[in-house]
Amino acid sequence: MEKITLTVAETAELIGVSVSTIYVMARTNEIPHKKVRGRVLFHRPTVEKWLAGEGEANTNEQ
Repeated sequence: MEKITLTVAETAELIGVSVSTIYVMARTNEIPHKKVRGRVLFHRPTVEKWLAGEGEANTNEQ
């Protein structure tokens, strides 16, 4: 069973970019993400849709 929530490192590996690139993409809202207690997390199905060009990078940061 695949994890639904991904860390920055897991997302970087999935997309094929560096961890620092993922942080920049999250900071500039280029990739859909959530912040939970200071951690940047990614919903795998949303990221996969985003990669396929079917989603937007809008977030509901808290």
